[in-house]
Formats: sequence, structure tokens, C-alpha cells
Amino acid sequence: MKREALGKCPVCNSDTEVTKISCDVCDTHIEGHFQLCKFCRLTSEQKSFIDVFIKCRGNIKEVEKELGVSYPTVKNRLEDVASALGYKTETVQASAPTKRKDVLDKLNSGEITVDEAISLLKD
Repeated sequence: MKREALGKCPVCNSDTEVTKISCDVCDTHIEGHFQLCKFCRLTSEQKSFIDVFIKCRGNIKEVEKELGVSYPTVKNRLEDVASALGYKTETVQASAPTKRKDVLDKLNSGEITVDEAISLLKD
């Protein structure tokens, strides 16, 4: 049974590194200090979300259906993964009229429900 390398230390949450690589076929072993890719540092939940997101080709409505979650939940999970990969959110807030129009456009196109729109407009 193969196990996935831990990208984060379970004790202190620091990044981990691989120190030995082995080939099961020819029994070659290489020792050193190897960095894990940035995707290895994602949690299993984040990796699962990315798998579904790619399967759905980035179509948020399809991701909603596949995961059985709301539009804001999909957006929050995507933001969480982007942040974990080192992509920071822009802190510029949309003006109230722009935000209201965006929410109403999403409601009109069926991207969000009435309850989700109300919740977003209250924020």
C-alpha cells in the first residue's frame, strides 16, 4: 500500500521535505533534501476539491451539483485553495452598488439562490 507524503508536519504544521527517494523496480535509493511540490502541501480536503473543480472544468454550477454545496461555499473553498497555494486575495472591496449588481446578476443567471443572494447582500 502506497501512502502520500505529508506536506505539513502533523505536530507544528511546518512544511516537510523528502530525504530519500527509492525505486521499487531497480532498488535504487537517492538520499538528499528534496522539496515537495506546492500541491503536496494541500490538505486532503483541498486536493479533493481541486479534483472535482478540474473534473468540472472550472464550471462552478457543476461543482455545486457534484459536491452538493452552495455557490458561496464553492467560492470559499476555491479561495482557501488559492490562498494555500500562495495566491493572495486582493483586498480591494467592490463598492456597494457594484456588489449589489453582481449579486443580482448571479441570482438572475441562476448561479446563486434567493437565500444566498439575501445573505450576500447583508454582508
